[in-house]
Amino acid sequence: MKLIRCERGHYYDAQQHSCCPSCGVQGLNVADDLPQAVSEDSDAMLTQVRGQANPMADVGVTVAMVRKKIGIDPVVGWLVCVQGPEKGRDYRVRSERNGIGRGADMAICINGDEAISRENHAYISFNPRKASFRIAPGDGRGMTYLNGDEVDVPMPLQAYDRIELGQTHLLFVPLCSEKFNWESEGE
Repeated sequence: MKLIRCERGHYYDAQQHSCCPSCGVQGLNVADDLPQAVSEDSDAMLTQVRGQANPMADVGVTVAMVRKKIGIDPVVGWLVCVQGPEKGRDYRVRSERNGIGRGADMAICINGDEAISRENHAYISFNPRKASFRIAPGDGRGMTYLNGDEVDVPMPLQAYDRIELGQTHLLFVPLCSEKFNWESEGE
């Protein structure tokens, strides 16, 4: 277990989360500042206190069609932050539906922009049958814009379209299209 503390004081296991699952903020390594009660046996102690891991966690897990066919969940495109707190960072877009938000459990986790909803601010989807991408509004309160226009229904995404969420501006870069797709590669 690699215990990390985020800027807001939450502790989490960095081997399981890339950012704080409570608030979505990147953490600081606090290995030297650990309380005496935290040790290598902490996992065992937590298991005893909380009970066994959820036995239903892997039952009925949804697997994307592309992953099921080729055995991996490959990248199908990217979002690149061109303006905002994460400027210069890229985010992988995978097959089918990708939720965008600040939360650590989001497929696309954008940290540092408090104007982005924690969960499902918007969705980007890739349809492997048609090799097409779409952006759709999410469940959050914040607005999503595609090339300056409000996204209030699912809309097609084209190469180098600009997406705005909160203070973050993203550039869409597809990998899969009519020219390349993972299902036909290597046949």
